[in-house]
Amino acid sequence: MGILDHVAIAAASLDEGVAHVEAALGVGLSPGGRHALMGTHNRLLSLGPGEYLEVIAIDPEAPVPAHPRWFALDAFLGPPSPRAWIVAVPDLGQAVAAAPEGIGRPVDFARGDLTWRMAVPANGVLPFDGVFPALIAWEGAAHPAQRLPDQGVRLVAIRLTHPRAGDLSAALAGLLADDRVEVVEGPRAALALGFDTPSGRRWLG
Repeated sequence: MGILDHVAIAAASLDEGVAHVEAALGVGLSPGGRHALMGTHNRLLSLGPGEYLEVIAIDPEAPVPAHPRWFALDAFLGPPSPRAWIVAVPDLGQAVAAAPEGIGRPVDFARGDLTWRMAVPANGVLPFDGVFPALIAWEGAAHPAQRLPDQGVRLVAIRLTHPRAGDLSAALAGLLADDRVEVVEGPRAALALGFDTPSGRRWLG
């Protein structure tokens, strides 16, 4: 079974995304880095041991990749909003084989001492119209959450809305068991995240 690793808030620009999240949650974000293969960059926030939030955007200084960017960022428009949630798995190949069609193929990434493999969809769009989690497997002991200051923010809810809520629930059943995840039926796919912060409960999405 997998475990929640991190959540991704997308924005048209990194500065806009950081300002939005800092205002919503009432805490500052930490430096992140660049993802050369995807032409993106991020800033980070601890969500407690082993979990974190990233604000991610297209890096205007990076070359445009020859393939679609992850989290369908090439098509992102509008204000900053939750774009993806990411589940860490012990065996990425096995998890990909069991995941819904369109989860993508494993791709190797590295930044400094951080190395990981992640399933990236060929078209950038995750299954179930983007609300099925991305799959990641960290290699080695280094993890972003270990180096982030704890500012008292915790992820307490992941609300997934989809017209095929039953199918989505069934697809998630073999991947992780996390009582923070709620699947509800609705006319279109949506992802909302709830946080406990020093200023009280806050929602993004």
